[in-house]
Amino acid sequence: MDPHTAMCVRLFLAQQQVFYPPYSSHLEPDDVFLFPRLNMALEGQRFSNISNIQAAVSKELNTVSKKDFLKSVQHLYERSRKSFVDGGNYFE
Repeated sequence: MDPHTAMCVRLFLAQQQVFYPPYSSHLEPDDVFLFPRLNMALEGQRFSNISNIQAAVSKELNTVSKKDFLKSVQHLYERSRKSFVDGGNYFE
């Protein structure tokens, strides 16, 4: 179950008059900004333990500039607005 389909979250969103489709992977900021970036940076590497993975991910995340992060939030806003206008339908 997606977190935003839990009853308490649905009630909160309704009270705030926020529209959020039940499944909207195209609106997930981590999927469209951070995960592809991490995937490209860590692709092909092998890690011997969790600590090494955490260090590599932390190192990569620390390279994300404030400007890039804010840009991704703006893109999320634009995609959310487009989805809202289109009734929650999926789009590329």
